[in-house]
Amino acid sequence: MAYYRIIVLANYLQMNAYINAISYYLPEKVLTNEALVAEFPEWTVEKVASKVGVTKRHIAAEDETAADMGTKAAEKLFAEHQIDRSVVDFLLFCTQSPDYFLPTSACLIQEKLGLRTNIGALDFNLGCSGYVYGLSLAKGLIAGGIAQNILLITSETYSKHLHPRDKGNRTIFGDAAAATLVSTEGFAEIRNFSLGTDGRGAENLIVKKGAMRQADAKNDLFFDESGNPKSSDFLFMNGGEIFNFTSEAVPILVSEVLNKNELKQNEINLFVFHQANKYMMNYLRKLIDIDQEKFYIHLEKVGNTVSSTIPIALYEAGKEDKLNGNILLAGFGVGYSWGGVVLKI
Repeated sequence: MAYYRIIVLANYLQMNAYINAISYYLPEKVLTNEALVAEFPEWTVEKVASKVGVTKRHIAAEDETAADMGTKAAEKLFAEHQIDRSVVDFLLFCTQSPDYFLPTSACLIQEKLGLRTNIGALDFNLGCSGYVYGLSLAKGLIAGGIAQNILLITSETYSKHLHPRDKGNRTIFGDAAAATLVSTEGFAEIRNFSLGTDGRGAENLIVKKGAMRQADAKNDLFFDESGNPKSSDFLFMNGGEIFNFTSEAVPILVSEVLNKNELKQNEINLFVFHQANKYMMNYLRKLIDIDQEKFYIHLEKVGNTVSSTIPIALYEAGKEDKLNGNILLAGFGVGYSWGGVVLKI
């Protein structure tokens, strides 16, 4: 009996996790640079496109929530890849704009999708590192023998956190949801992770209003010398500090991910980073000395979709037949939080 238990444990430990399929959903409403410039005539369409790298972004409808969008992304996944939803035995939902404090949005999505009731389901609150963290959780569930087919959904409606006069953040962020099936088989093996956290940076990207520390609106809006709105009732981002954090953390993250996977940088076929904005991504590429043809960018028509940027980029890179060999993923942002992993195709 003891020998049998050792064999079973060994089988669990050897069970690999794979990305099986990815799909994503974009809301119908589109916010173009032309529309933004009409609101902020001091900017030009060319300036926004050249600096941020975004020409349009999708915005959730007023009555459309992150759970709604996540449900639509999952339905696309099932239809596009002919997946029987009955195989799903765990649901992970990443968002920072949940429908309610309680119940868990993942429970709402389970019912909307008509998934089995004898499955696990939970939310986790992360931003731009959320997809990588979600893959780590899914891999852990498979390695532990807890689940074999995990539906990982990332969905965000940052537009609902933004002040209407916040032209900087409105040019960057778009709403979207992505659904990924992580299984014991698939097209991309999930290899080894490097994860990091530094809560000292929490104040530099934050929405203070709504939870228990600041449940009520402060109504403390003012405009700085550049005309940018400042209020604890809306999303605040200290762009300079976020840039400094990213510049310090991401090169180290890439090095750690390479070491943990016993790879050299020239053995990576494609780098897929969180799609923050064009300027930051190009800065990081040059800082880390990554060949341009190995550095994938896809944000022009969707913007920074927070936790969904990496799966959307993976989906589009796959359509371009660019997913081959070793793929290095890196997510980083609010928290501060960062994470990286190698996918083996």
